[in-house]
Amino acid sequence: MTKRIGILTGGGDAPGLNAVIRGVTYPLIQAGFEVIGFHLGWKGILEQDYEVLTLERVNDIHRQGGTILGSSRTNVYKRENGVELVKQAYKETGLQALIAVGGDDTLGVASKLFDDGLNVIGVPKTIDNDVNATDYTFGFDTAINRVMETLDWLHTTTKAHRRVMVVEIMGRTAGWITLHGGIAGGAHFILIPEMDFDIDDFAKEVQIAYKKNNYLIIAVAEGADDPKLRAHIMHSAEKDEFGHAQLWSGIGIGEVLAKEIGDRTGLETRAVVLGHLQRGGNPSAFDRVLGTRFGVKAAELVKEKNWGKMVALKGSTIGTSPLADAITTLKHVTEERYNDASIFFG
Repeated sequence: MTKRIGILTGGGDAPGLNAVIRGVTYPLIQAGFEVIGFHLGWKGILEQDYEVLTLERVNDIHRQGGTILGSSRTNVYKRENGVELVKQAYKETGLQALIAVGGDDTLGVASKLFDDGLNVIGVPKTIDNDVNATDYTFGFDTAINRVMETLDWLHTTTKAHRRVMVVEIMGRTAGWITLHGGIAGGAHFILIPEMDFDIDDFAKEVQIAYKKNNYLIIAVAEGADDPKLRAHIMHSAEKDEFGHAQLWSGIGIGEVLAKEIGDRTGLETRAVVLGHLQRGGNPSAFDRVLGTRFGVKAAELVKEKNWGKMVALKGSTIGTSPLADAITTLKHVTEERYNDASIFFG
């Protein structure tokens, strides 16, 4: 009987997902396994929508962004009879194990399914770099390079017009993209969810810094917060199956902050929302290699029958952590890391 392994990609897409799929498929096929890919994340296994992955299908896909399997924010535990449907699909498709590639939400489902008796392995994925128990996740490096490049471009036009430019960057609860992208791209100020700010004090800092530079770039994470501004931020009431509000829909912190700065300082202030540009395009070299190494390690865990684990980057080594450890808390920017960046503010 053919040994069959399933793989799915859940949550938001991240550059490097295809590298993981390729990294899993090659060594498993070479070891005598058959690999099937479920389409659109957990939705695919609920509906038994999958394809058989061959070496020809995955050859060279590590250079491509997105995911050939598609993705969705489907939550098995929010669907009627969801767990029973997964177990049924697991049996009817002849799976020996399932590899779930995703962020905190996807890995949370994977961990619960492992507790419910299924052979599951996790691969961490998020451009936000906020998954616990791994130093970095693939997609993050590509995203911060996108931010850096965009800030480089915005410096020239903002300086030419003597403006203040507020750049809204992804980061619902963790400010890693904004911090790293802002440092690399030379932002004059960086605002992140982990560090509260006061718009009154900040407007004064902006005026002082503007007199020195004659223009300013302000990098702000979408989840950055000042209680005085909350009433002006309007997001869609619609939430996904994991309970997350759609921060990309409505009026975000970038537009609100730009208006407040303009009103308080009299400076010409504009807002740019980077949105999905940060997760689009082909992965960086770092993410192609990291995704490949994660995939190869996941295949190794399959061959060892080492279930309930998540692959993780620790230093320069690919190791493992229990799935449960990956979802206990999110990894946030520390005050020390933020203070290092703040040396250059203004």
